[in-house]
Amino acid sequence: MTESGNRIGNVVVVGGGSAGWMAAAVLATYFGHGVRIRLVESEEIGIVGVGESTVPYMKVFNTRVLGIAEADFIVRTQGTFKLGIQFNDWARLGDSYVHGFGTIGRSLGPLPFHQYWLKLFLAGRAADIGAYSLPTVAAPLNRFMALPADAPPGSPGPPLADIAYGYQFDAGLYARYLRELAERRGAQRTEGKVVEVVQRGEDGFVEAVVLESGERVEGELFIDCSGFRGLLIEQALKTGYEAWGQWLPCDRAMVAPSASAGPPTPYTRVTARSAGWQWRIPTQHRVGNGYVYSSSHLSDDEAAAALLSSLDGRALAEPRPLRFTPGRRRKFWNRNVVAVGLAGGFMEPLESTSIYLAQSGIQRLLNLFPDRDFDPMLAERFNRESAFEHERVRDFLILHYNATERDDSPFWERCRTMPIPDTLRETLDLFRQDGRYFRNADDFFALPSWIQVMLGQRIVPRTYHPIVDRVPGERLAEFVEGVRRETARAVDAMPMHQDYIDRHCKAPAP
Repeated sequence: MTESGNRIGNVVVVGGGSAGWMAAAVLATYFGHGVRIRLVESEEIGIVGVGESTVPYMKVFNTRVLGIAEADFIVRTQGTFKLGIQFNDWARLGDSYVHGFGTIGRSLGPLPFHQYWLKLFLAGRAADIGAYSLPTVAAPLNRFMALPADAPPGSPGPPLADIAYGYQFDAGLYARYLRELAERRGAQRTEGKVVEVVQRGEDGFVEAVVLESGERVEGELFIDCSGFRGLLIEQALKTGYEAWGQWLPCDRAMVAPSASAGPPTPYTRVTARSAGWQWRIPTQHRVGNGYVYSSSHLSDDEAAAALLSSLDGRALAEPRPLRFTPGRRRKFWNRNVVAVGLAGGFMEPLESTSIYLAQSGIQRLLNLFPDRDFDPMLAERFNRESAFEHERVRDFLILHYNATERDDSPFWERCRTMPIPDTLRETLDLFRQDGRYFRNADDFFALPSWIQVMLGQRIVPRTYHPIVDRVPGERLAEFVEGVRRETARAVDAMPMHQDYIDRHCKAPAP
């Protein structure tokens, strides 16, 4: 067993924003006052703040990991609920589908629902796959409900009992909320700009960061949450970066908030444009917008003009440009520095994974938390799992770009014809054959996500699993149609999204 005297006693988080304050809040929650948690940030350095849309893991992180009450979080961040993402104009101009969270139908015997559906769909006897998923049906109808935390088991029954959702919120307000929580639990904030990183001569471990004021902040473990700059992980430790621009062609974003133009939708809208795509994320009192694009196919001025011309409501600020390189650090944990959030890598927000990847990294660090000896096995495990997670998210994002029939612009012609990673090629070939999909280890996106996006991008299997033929035709049709009716009835029982917010978690006007 590790001697208590060998425990880490000082952790320094460099950088604020959502990633920095999530890390500080978690460490303060689980290490209490036995470990000194200091977060260093400078008000002079802005935060990216584009991560206003999340996946369902956010609920787990907030409630189970941090003990945050959902209604309080929603009110404080002016949040709304998110059942999925609506994709418009991706495979073809005029196409629209929803990647809904949660399950699709229910399994029958050893096979997932979509295999039974597939036989009827190929025969022209079934609706699109979205009709059998509660979030996918409810989202465009602006309906939403969540089960109360104290709801007794089994009430209501499925599919309402299985509802999954993420959130849409103001990332700056979330960072402020987390700061208050972290400081209440013992974390300390230090204002200042880091001007020097001091490393030990014998092994290159970081000993301290020196602030512009001259203050020296020492630590044993450093969490790099400095964003794209990677102040510790890259600028000091020269860890290296694996760029994925050959597969993820967008390297710019133009962002601007706009006034609300109606009740908030319980989904994020993502619309393909001539040189990339545009997001629309509604919070309770405004809408977040951004145009993610390839600088090789569109200028910044053209992107800003395109964004402003397509807003639903009045722009509340001038468009702000962001530059990024899709990819990841070669190591997320190097010596005694762990990179979290954008310091570790950047996955464009197409599937709202930025905040999740930061939370996943923090959870992984918690599980693999070192002592002062920094056993190399812990870092190796952390790096292996982090790399796998980023690469599988990467493949899922590439799917959206490559599985298209669009050839109406040079950008889409490039995406449609580009070589893709072997790992993704194998997944697509297997699905095209007879609808099979196999999850890879702890791949974050599970079968329902891959199935909905592949079908939404017009990848339709040639046939179905042979076991399906063992189900008599009449029983098969009754089973599939029964799931559709059950889903429709459940959606009919849901209140409107705005009504649910007004009743449970309405935020005061800012």
